[in-house]
Amino acid sequence: MRWFRNASVVAVALAATLGLTACGGGDSGDKPAAQSKGGAPIVVASFNFTDSQILAEIYAQALEAKGYPVTRKLNLGSRELIYPSLKSGELQFIPEYQGAAITTGFGQEAGKTAQEEHDQLAKLFEPSGVALLNFAAAEDKNTYIIKSDLAKEKGIASISDLKKLDKVVMAGPPECEKRLPCFKGFTDVYKLTNISFQTIQEAGPRVQQLKSGAVTVIPVDSVSPLTGDPAYTVLKDDLNIVPTENVVPAVNKKVLDERGADFANAVNAVSAKLTTDIMRDLNKRVDSDGEKAADVAKDWLAQAGL
Repeated sequence: MRWFRNASVVAVALAATLGLTACGGGDSGDKPAAQSKGGAPIVVASFNFTDSQILAEIYAQALEAKGYPVTRKLNLGSRELIYPSLKSGELQFIPEYQGAAITTGFGQEAGKTAQEEHDQLAKLFEPSGVALLNFAAAEDKNTYIIKSDLAKEKGIASISDLKKLDKVVMAGPPECEKRLPCFKGFTDVYKLTNISFQTIQEAGPRVQQLKSGAVTVIPVDSVSPLTGDPAYTVLKDDLNIVPTENVVPAVNKKVLDERGADFANAVNAVSAKLTTDIMRDLNKRVDSDGEKAADVAKDWLAQAGL
């Protein structure tokens, strides 16, 4: 997903991380087990945040329902940790986020549309033997919120409107300060001269500071329940500093070649039904309601007929 999830924990050895977090298994519902397709298990990975883990479970369980053996290696960490193993084939499938994969994974400027990003990312991955399947409508991208009472009082609907305030304090993780889709974009693209930055690493304390009025604006995920909370207003990114972040399965090309069209069709069928609203609801069930990612993935797949 979004870039600022991916700049830490490189000190952990990847081999150890993979070993400690690997887990197998999947849907144990009442449907009869699909006939096994055999072959080596497909290694499905995730980054170390809720949305990525839910998506990995959704795709893994959908594949298992079609008879494909799957091994899970979830909650692994950042792209710095995951990409070497994805490119080596040790990890074979990860739900990616197009814009962040381009900007953080490859250090390139992302295209302006989801299709442009898809074409661009496919070319970037190609030399490493990784291919992309269809991207979903679902996005999980950096979004900026302020308190709704302030937005109403001052007539603030977009990031540009923040110039109406005498003073703006943004709180975010440390890497936000130097990233164009975050604080640097507010100063360099939006040309806000009334803004300062405060480092607050964890999301919970950032929200508390926003709620108290100590800070003006914070970044959250577009799938965060806060984006639907009437107490907060999502600011329109009117100058488009944040690229589109459509979910896209990145898959080892050897696996795609070996497994063929049925495999690709099973994955694309999932992507075709994933929307941002669905992901926001599933994230809420895990982050706010305390349910397990595997359980909410199973429920949604059943509801979606997958």
